[in-house]
Amino acid sequence: MQRVDLSGKAGPHWLTGLAWATAQLIAVLLFLWLLVTVEFFWLASTHPIAADRWVLLAGCWVNTAISWVETGPVLLLLYLAAFSFSAVLSRFLLRGLVFLLVLVQLSLAAYFSTTSVPLGADIYGYSWSDIRETVRSAGGIPWEAIGVAVLVVAACAVWLYFATLWINRPRRRLALVWTAGGWCVIAGFSLFTGWSGVGAGGTEFTRNLALDKTAFFVRQSWEYWHRDEQETDIYADNYAGGDAVPGLRQKKYIGGDDYPFLEADSIPDVLSPFFLPDRRPPDIVIILVEGLGRAFTNEEAYLGNFTPFLDSLARKSLYWDNFLSAGGRTFAVLPSVLGSLPYAENGFLALGDSMPRTLTLNGILHTDGYHTGFYYGGDARFDNMAAFLHLTGIDKLEDIASFPAGYTTLPAQNGFSWGYGDAELFRWWLQSTPARETPQLSVLLTLSTHSPFRLNQPGVWRQRFEARMDELGFNEAQKQEHRLSRDQYASLLYTDNALRNFMAAYARRPDFAHTVFLITGDHRMPEIPMRDKIDRFHVPLLIYSPLLRRTAVFHSVSTHLDIAPSLLAWLHNAYGLAIPALNAWVGDGLDTAAGFRNIHRYPLMQTKTDLVDFVGGNDHLNGGTVFRLHPDLAEDAIDDDSARAALQLGMDQYRRRNMRWLRSRRLWPDSLLWRFGR
Repeated sequence: MQRVDLSGKAGPHWLTGLAWATAQLIAVLLFLWLLVTVEFFWLASTHPIAADRWVLLAGCWVNTAISWVETGPVLLLLYLAAFSFSAVLSRFLLRGLVFLLVLVQLSLAAYFSTTSVPLGADIYGYSWSDIRETVRSAGGIPWEAIGVAVLVVAACAVWLYFATLWINRPRRRLALVWTAGGWCVIAGFSLFTGWSGVGAGGTEFTRNLALDKTAFFVRQSWEYWHRDEQETDIYADNYAGGDAVPGLRQKKYIGGDDYPFLEADSIPDVLSPFFLPDRRPPDIVIILVEGLGRAFTNEEAYLGNFTPFLDSLARKSLYWDNFLSAGGRTFAVLPSVLGSLPYAENGFLALGDSMPRTLTLNGILHTDGYHTGFYYGGDARFDNMAAFLHLTGIDKLEDIASFPAGYTTLPAQNGFSWGYGDAELFRWWLQSTPARETPQLSVLLTLSTHSPFRLNQPGVWRQRFEARMDELGFNEAQKQEHRLSRDQYASLLYTDNALRNFMAAYARRPDFAHTVFLITGDHRMPEIPMRDKIDRFHVPLLIYSPLLRRTAVFHSVSTHLDIAPSLLAWLHNAYGLAIPALNAWVGDGLDTAAGFRNIHRYPLMQTKTDLVDFVGGNDHLNGGTVFRLHPDLAEDAIDDDSARAALQLGMDQYRRRNMRWLRSRRLWPDSLLWRFGR
């Protein structure tokens, strides 16, 4: 039986429908290529690209085609299923799905243009309130963006209309039917072989730019929602009580299934040789600077030194220039710096009300007579930071709700501001935290160097940015490249100046002589394009104090996970402070070797759903790729099966131990929790 087809000609109805749908999908691929090309040249005008642009653009086209080869047949099957009920319904369904995918592509491209990293499954690690606050902080969804989306969808509709006209000739319809069959075969081959696209040289930014953002998001989402339990089989044969690797620090676990991270060994005191004795335990001020990456901080930063004050302070400090954050976002900084804690499933803070009692630097110091406080210019409820701090017994928590009249918030976008800038945070701390006879621990978290990088008096800091480039001796090409991230660099200079004023004011206080300052970044700012995978974690660490016996620069690698164990070991050894006889730290203490080396084996968590990085010795595992670390912490991919196997074993051991802990929810024995906890 024959029916009238869409063009008015006689022919098998389902074949005509198949030809129509195939023509639509081919037209969509051409339209997506156009969108990718526009996105590419837009990003090329707003970001530095260290690669052959035409080769990179070709890579973008290839990855888009591969993604569409795999996506098209799925839409085709949905279309044919609907076609068996109604030709009209099937056409509406196909075009509706196409328009939805175009909008998703636009949204993911916009996210990448703002953050310089593709959006993956990390979105599932945040609550709706956190996502809403983040979107509001970026100014919400502007009407201009909505207008662009409407225009793009309208252009796509017009383009698909002309694709419909093209299939009016029978030979073209027949060719399209054969094309549909070949398309499905190619898609099956692509999915079977796991071919995910082509890579790109240059920097981490260019490699991310070449990705098809929709395919990346879908793939990451699929992996997140279909995580295999076997990869964290806690009863696997190669789960060991310790991690014995020659040349690296050893861990000897004694807690069994109940306390998977519990160790008998004490953390060595490596800080005492650098400090003079004092009549009482020192005050400790930990400053966690949002986005402070080594790439643009201090001498020999490969993007230039945009923190002149911190650079001068580093020369008077104990300074680790190859230091690593434990996470690629702020969610990891408090648990790792204060507690050297495992990541759980989506970061320790994501456990929310299920966070178990644990020992941390602030809780242990409280039992030793310290007054402890946390200070933040934003809302400490974000990422469950406030819940974590209350659980671990912070004495005083000051955030956006604590600031009195007379303090100025950062400029608002669409009525929303993250909170108070760094200069105001430091001013409020100085006003609200008097000197005490008893020691105190203060933890300050900054936010001015966070997207959207809006400052009060922006013109002043943009001029300072231009002047700083002259001071660094940049040529015109370098200046043009850095101007693409002007607001980011301006915010760094603002924060550096705020730190300068804070330290100058603190030096006039009577407790300055008894204070130890630690300054580090919570992670490297991703909005300034990165050169490699490890760059996301590469931050500086400074320990400055009038009590320092001598200064030193350490090129050895340590992480946020090592800070609390080393501070407590020093305070115990030098001042007799009581600390637990056992420990459940993930870290094993700072390394004070002057030369480049890494004696640690740790996982690093880039996002709340992305535990794919593991550093051991001078190698770094990211997914299935091994990178060799250089003395400046740049890295190159290497083909070394033995290194890959060793790193993967370390990652698997951590994951199994982490899963055991998630099931037991015990890090420390109750006796230690009652003795040193709150």
